[in-house]
Amino acid sequence: MIITPAEPHDVATLLSFREEAAAWLRGIGSDQWSRPYPADKLLATIEANTVFMLRDGHTTAGTITLTPDAEEGLWTDEELSEPSMFINKLTVAREYAGQNIGGRLLDWAGDRAHHAGGRWLRLDAWTTNEALQRYYLAQGFAHVRTVHEGDAVNGGPRVSGWLAQREARPSAHDFTDRTPKPVRLPFAA
Repeated sequence: MIITPAEPHDVATLLSFREEAAAWLRGIGSDQWSRPYPADKLLATIEANTVFMLRDGHTTAGTITLTPDAEEGLWTDEELSEPSMFINKLTVAREYAGQNIGGRLLDWAGDRAHHAGGRWLRLDAWTTNEALQRYYLAQGFAHVRTVHEGDAVNGGPRVSGWLAQREARPSAHDFTDRTPKPVRLPFAA
């Protein structure tokens, strides 16, 4: 499998991935990703070179967003002073479920964060999705805290505030990596 940067034409694939994941999540009783994601925001993340696609021939097996930018209001100033990369929107096509694609994408992200000089690979997960939280714990992440305060944009409770991290480290993810070399993080030694 080959990992590449996403391209603008991948927006439709990414939106369908999210719809597929949301339907599966509904089926297991989670409201995660129940709101449609704006295509223009997705395109902006692609243009910022933070979205990556895992391709198996002509099929997209998974996707991950990896950025040096933390979501506002989640991490402390002290935490933000440590070189870190943040993952979100990790999604695996249902036909690839059960093959540890998500775990290998997390390993790839940790490897990339390490090579960018990062100390931590961090994430914020859905606060009510305990199965997802257990998944990340099983992948070596440690729970930092859960942020519940209101979301300034939507005026409701924060839905994605379960914070976790693991050390950024080299990894043998076994993907053919066709992504550009990562940019060195600020504060990196």
